[in-house]
Formats: sequence, structure tokens, C-alpha cells
Amino acid sequence: MAENKQYITQPQMGGNVMISEDVISTIVALAVADVDGVVGLSVKPNADVAELVSKKAWGKSLKVVIGDDDVVYVDCNLIIGYGQSVVAVAKAVQESVTGALESMAGVTVASVNVNVCGINRK
Repeated sequence: MAENKQYITQPQMGGNVMISEDVISTIVALAVADVDGVVGLSVKPNADVAELVSKKAWGKSLKVVIGDDDVVYVDCNLIIGYGQSVVAVAKAVQESVTGALESMAGVTVASVNVNVCGINRK
């Protein structure tokens, strides 16, 4: 990956559409929130379950990198609900994030890394 960009530029007839990294992060946060089994996001990969992030600050638990050719790389640290399949929830998060970014922003998603940092009762 090259240096980080702050915008994804998509040429259109009559001009360009610029999508900010903040918009990409918001799409990711909302896609993660929609997945059953996700209790919340954690600020740090090794954080205690007590350090759950409020939904207003979910963007701080996500890392979005816009690489060469406007390809997006995503890392998210999440807490899942007790009794849920860790692998199934993580896979659902990957699919949700990839689908949302591709359909809403028209970007290519290179990877969605899911770090399951803890388990908590809802």
C-alpha cells in the first residue's frame, strides 16, 4: 500500500465524486452495527470488556486505509455476544462491510480484518 489518502475520487461525466475517509468509516460502522451477534466495538484489540465503545464513538474502533487505486482496507475490533459463534459473526461482519462499501460507495474492498476482542452478554 502506498501513502494514505483522505478521499476516494470517482470520475463521473461532468466532474468527480469525492468520498471522504470519514464517510467510508461511517458506512463501515453502520454495517457492523447491523450484524446480529455484535455487541459493540472496542477501542483497543486487548481492551477489557468494560471498555465497550458507545455507538457514537464506533469510528474510533475502526481503521480504514485507502490504498493504491482507491482500494479500501478495513480493520475493526469488536465484542460479540455470549453464545454466538465467533467465526460466524466475524464472517457476517466481513460480508456486511464489503457489501455496504461496494454498493454505497462503489469501492473495491481488499480486506476486512475482524479482531474479536471479547465476549459480553447483551
